[in-house]
Amino acid sequence: MESRFPLYSVNSIRSVYLTSSRPAIELMDRNPAVIAVADGEGSLQAANLSFELKTGSLLLLPRSLPVSLTASRNRPLHVYKLTIGIHERSEPPYALIRESEFVANGKIFLLESAPSILSRMEELFRNRLADSEARHLRNQLLLHQILIELLEAREPKPSPGEQPSMERSLAYLESSSSERITRGLLAEMAGVSPSHYSILFKQLTGLSPNDYLSRLRLNRAKELLLGGSGTLREIAQKVGYKDEFYLSRRFKQQTGASPSGYNGGSIGRIAVLLAPYASHLMLLGVEPTVLLSETNEYVNAEDVQPPRSMKFVNVGSEIEQIRAALVQNGIELIIAADEHLRELGLRAEQLRVVAPVMRISWMELGWREHLRLIASLLRRSDAAEQWLEEFSEEERVARELVHRGELAKEAVTIFVIKPEQLLVYGGRNVGCIIYHSLGLTPPERIRQELEERGDRFHSVPIRISDLPLYAGDRILVIVWPDAAGSTAHSGNVFGSAEWKELPAVKNGRVHELEMDDWVPYNPVSIRLQLRRAVALFTGENIGNQ
Repeated sequence: MESRFPLYSVNSIRSVYLTSSRPAIELMDRNPAVIAVADGEGSLQAANLSFELKTGSLLLLPRSLPVSLTASRNRPLHVYKLTIGIHERSEPPYALIRESEFVANGKIFLLESAPSILSRMEELFRNRLADSEARHLRNQLLLHQILIELLEAREPKPSPGEQPSMERSLAYLESSSSERITRGLLAEMAGVSPSHYSILFKQLTGLSPNDYLSRLRLNRAKELLLGGSGTLREIAQKVGYKDEFYLSRRFKQQTGASPSGYNGGSIGRIAVLLAPYASHLMLLGVEPTVLLSETNEYVNAEDVQPPRSMKFVNVGSEIEQIRAALVQNGIELIIAADEHLRELGLRAEQLRVVAPVMRISWMELGWREHLRLIASLLRRSDAAEQWLEEFSEEERVARELVHRGELAKEAVTIFVIKPEQLLVYGGRNVGCIIYHSLGLTPPERIRQELEERGDRFHSVPIRISDLPLYAGDRILVIVWPDAAGSTAHSGNVFGSAEWKELPAVKNGRVHELEMDDWVPYNPVSIRLQLRRAVALFTGENIGNQ
């Protein structure tokens, strides 16, 4: 007698984006669903249960359970929602098919951090409309990889005493700082006695376990205070303290001030992860103390004074070296994006022991929202709005100049040739200027994506054979060099029959753009790109370029 299991399929996959204008949504499905938090913070309520959500966390919801998804007050929430199709055939020879484990339990299952599942759900969403059988099969593979990881995550875990290490205990402390943690548990994870654990911990971190935990909790409380996330009592309980009085006492011991008086306007020493957010700060008149980056390149323009004393720390360094550099420079606040942290193999928890980490989504927000959020954190919203008002006027003048000519009637395509892929750009980078600032017409397929995703639509990968499907009356093309600085790979595109037959190519309406001039995505670079675009299309000069 043979046992059998159900078959699975993607019933649907959605991208749900909650902001201050749409802070909550009610959800209920007849099938089990997976909620993966791509960015932001919020909560999920179901019956009498409440789950705190943060970037990277994941929830498996049983079928037919009504839930409410809510974004935090000052931080947008972006989630992917995958509804699982379960096919449990009952007719012979499938009469003894086993009930799906995704149905049998009937309880909500929470994973605090599931980056690999999140990555697969992002890929599944991007390619949800399979254009080939091979893509359809890859989507099926992604689904089953997600389901396998979920099932394995629900299996009983090894006891803390297995595979002991100090690093494991430290990672647990960082990721579970809001829970009740004992030195005995940490010592068991490290495979040593509690007294010896304290000695080893201080050798590794320079702090006692209690001091390390206290810093994690207090810096997390600062993050919540800066983000306006709840009352002082709610914040205290979220970070692991019993009430607001205990939080206030510990807060004052560390900072000399009460939590009610804490705000971004008093913060002077800031570290940023990667260069774009450094440009935002400089525009607001705040020079970052430390830039965590792979390069010390920085955008200079007449709008902004160049940095005078900003220090560069190679983000490829070991985490201990990065933390030491932040401590040495007295950092009070770290600004980063979860997408960048993930790409670099870092976690906010690893940096939180030094200072609060304010995470501002990179791909889910446009540069204007980036600027406004950073300005709000630092109490400099007036400066941001004044700059944006001036830029809007410059956009208006630029749009009028460009729309006087034939360009206003043309569809414009932006191709980007990278060593490993060919892209069509959407509403970010140079696309922000072409389609949003100047109001020029994108090709039809890009227009549809822009209408659906707006600033969140970066690009779409295509094959050379797809060039005629996306090419407009005029083409802008950017070639990214490879690691050795060569652009020889562009010959695969420029030498192809598909490229040579494009009307824009035959009519001489192709503009090759420099990557460094047209790709950076921050207010300073966007203004420079606007001025370059006007000069390119009209010959007019509306400012220094």
